[in-house]
Amino acid sequence: MRLTSIVKDLEFELVKGDLNIEVEAVAFDSREVKQNSVFVAVSGFTVDGHNFIPKAINQGATVLVVEKDIQVDEAITVLKVRDTRDALALLSSNFYETPTNKLNMIGITGTNGKTSISYFMKSILEQADKNVGIIGTIGTIINDQLKKNKNTTPESLYLQQIFAEMVSSNVSHCVMEVSSHALSLKRVAYSRFHTGIFTNLTPDHLELHNSMEEYFEAKAMLFDLTTDYNIINIDDPYGRRLIDKVKNYDTKLITYGVDNKADIYATDIRYFIDSTMFTAHTPTGVIEIKVNLPGKIYVLNALAAIACAYCNNIDLEVIKDGIQAVESIKGRMEVVYKDDDSLVIVDFAHTEDSLEKALQTLRPYAKGRIILVFGVYAAAGELGHDKRSSMGKVAAKHADLSIITSDNPKDQDPDAIIAEIAASIDETGGSYKAIVDRKEAIEYALSISQKDDIVLISGKGHETTQVIGTTEIPFNEAEIVNEFKKRQLLNNG
Repeated sequence: MRLTSIVKDLEFELVKGDLNIEVEAVAFDSREVKQNSVFVAVSGFTVDGHNFIPKAINQGATVLVVEKDIQVDEAITVLKVRDTRDALALLSSNFYETPTNKLNMIGITGTNGKTSISYFMKSILEQADKNVGIIGTIGTIINDQLKKNKNTTPESLYLQQIFAEMVSSNVSHCVMEVSSHALSLKRVAYSRFHTGIFTNLTPDHLELHNSMEEYFEAKAMLFDLTTDYNIINIDDPYGRRLIDKVKNYDTKLITYGVDNKADIYATDIRYFIDSTMFTAHTPTGVIEIKVNLPGKIYVLNALAAIACAYCNNIDLEVIKDGIQAVESIKGRMEVVYKDDDSLVIVDFAHTEDSLEKALQTLRPYAKGRIILVFGVYAAAGELGHDKRSSMGKVAAKHADLSIITSDNPKDQDPDAIIAEIAASIDETGGSYKAIVDRKEAIEYALSISQKDDIVLISGKGHETTQVIGTTEIPFNEAEIVNEFKKRQLLNNG
């Protein structure tokens, strides 16, 4: 592809060289540079791409895109821009021939609920005979093939490559979880979204955003990229703020909720330990819906999917069939073991709000105790302290016994993290036991579980690894539970 095509709509200063040359690749990681590449020097949090320019040139880069003054003796093209991260997003979109213009893009943002909405939407669209791709927390799915992502939303170059692969695979609809990191770091810049969905906003990722206000503004950026519909949870306080922000946009606004008047809403909600039933009201009619997941949060998530399907002109019966076809979602209130005496659930709840909702959902069905196994992932400074304190208070209030353990401690001291959580539980008057090793903690919870108890293992959900220090080790909670239960049955047999 000609460099002139790749830099289309880019504001830059031509420091040296020629624009009328052929380019074979774009890269921002010097290790991925090949012959005749454009190398974009991105200034990251810990690594500055400008320091790797000599390596990129040695690897075969013929074009450099920089935001700093540099001295290059080689006969190559150098473009200077104001923001190389923004430039990377535009160049990537151009290089892959603006693939989001060829897809019906559905972007979902918010603290909780993104994954379940994306799976509801995938099922509904497939019931409507659409070829659907997914990008999100669990990974990227194209033609039912799952590939893991390093981030919920990959870097812009990789993201545009995924979009292009979807186009070439005849995907018609892309359902995408859009993280606040991705919006702040411009990974989705220059992508065109047909529909944007907002779920809710509760404290999370404040190590990047510093405040809830910054976090909200980051999430709101998605709705500047939508062209047709903005779908917003009117029950959430930040959702109502977002409604005020976007109500005069050209994009059509659709609201959903349970507690407030909305375009799409639910009545006659009936809760069960393994499912929820309700009546869905839409502008095109009313229908009974069964969601194979428990709790109010999944009523709201189903309503978001119903609203999106409505915006895509999908028949109500197809919507119903699509939602009911989702039998479970990995790591989302997932029953990993059940017999006459016990119930073990794995859930991704990793914020105080999501943990509280999970515990409140289970409480009416706990004839015995709720035994909670949880930790808090590594977060530095005061923000980390606040999160551990808040999570501890939720556990003390809603669980009968908490087994405090490690989540992904990374390079932080797991004992120190656990001690902060324990102090909060003590202060709130809850019961707990601290076990640093997460596998031991799970097995302890299972060993003390009695008839009618519910064991909830929260925090990691679908994840199958644990990060300790710089090492990522295999860690599958469903397998740990079932292997323990097999041994227990053999020993008791």
